[in-house]
Amino acid sequence: MRPVYFLGIFIPTALGLELAHASPLLVFGAAALGVIPTAAAMGEATEVIASKTGPGIGGLLNVTFGNAPELITAFFALLEGLQEVVKASIVGSIIGNILLVLGAAMVVGGAKRDKQTFSATAANAQSGMLLLALAALILPAAFQLIHGGGLPGIGEERVDFGSDLERLSLAVAVVLIASYAAGLVFSLKTHKRVFNPYDDSEADEHTGWTMRRAVVQLAVAAVLVGLTSELLVGSVSEASKEIGLSEFFVGVFVVAIVGNAAEHWVAVLAAAKDKMDLAVNIAIGSSAQIALFVAPVLVLLSFVVGPNPLALVFNGYEIAAMLFAVLIANFATQEGETNWFEGVQLLALYVVVGLVFFFA
Repeated sequence: MRPVYFLGIFIPTALGLELAHASPLLVFGAAALGVIPTAAAMGEATEVIASKTGPGIGGLLNVTFGNAPELITAFFALLEGLQEVVKASIVGSIIGNILLVLGAAMVVGGAKRDKQTFSATAANAQSGMLLLALAALILPAAFQLIHGGGLPGIGEERVDFGSDLERLSLAVAVVLIASYAAGLVFSLKTHKRVFNPYDDSEADEHTGWTMRRAVVQLAVAAVLVGLTSELLVGSVSEASKEIGLSEFFVGVFVVAIVGNAAEHWVAVLAAAKDKMDLAVNIAIGSSAQIALFVAPVLVLLSFVVGPNPLALVFNGYEIAAMLFAVLIANFATQEGETNWFEGVQLLALYVVVGLVFFFA
């Protein structure tokens, strides 16, 4: 057994602390440590699946299982009417995967190499989907401003934008989901060879593994990630107050980082092993899935649960952050190669965005 799995003891520890109503900081710390072994298990399983099916399917499975806890957490936030918190976590996941995860993967993977290469066609397809999603997520805010309305303020929990914007958001959500479905057909069927090149030499790395074992481990790890993420998100709000952070900053950065810790770990691990196709598929693919699937599904669910439907109107800080992150993602994936310095630039932008949100 790998030493990292011994940290699994912190999963029941975090649960016990939560049931005992211990300090939120203690719950947060234990849950954060509990995420590490579950992330390692997801990384190992994803690597096996990718070696047998290709980086496209491996990355898709990873981001799907990795984003499931976030979707569940956001659903419960919708029930409580915390719609601005939901939108903040969506933005945090998009910019976090593009700037933090991809940046860290480039730095770690390129530290001992002149450059790393990946499929520019596959990466550009993902980045193109992100550009579509960006336009769709920004245009409702433009509609609101053109018609004399205002954007949500910092610190608000819920804003009623009226029936027109709610219906517009519903229509946009349907278009985004249809586009995401088309993207799956493109990457997994019509252009499968581009996204999923099979390499027999990769399979020897885990000769004792079967596909069934890898999928089962990935599913079990995803459930445990969901549990630890729920504990993290549940405690982070009160813990943030103890250390003086705003809920807006926590929603965009802290919740997004801890909620996607598994994907972060897997992408960086893949880059360290010079499997940059898998790392890029996870980082860019996760942002695309959040924008094209998770956000629209939350809009659809909001028409059934919660006090009122969720309108896709983000505040000015969130729009600016998404705009620059998506544009730089398209720039970074154009050539199909990267180096550690490009990773430093992505991380630097993430820090700058974090500073702006901290002082907002």
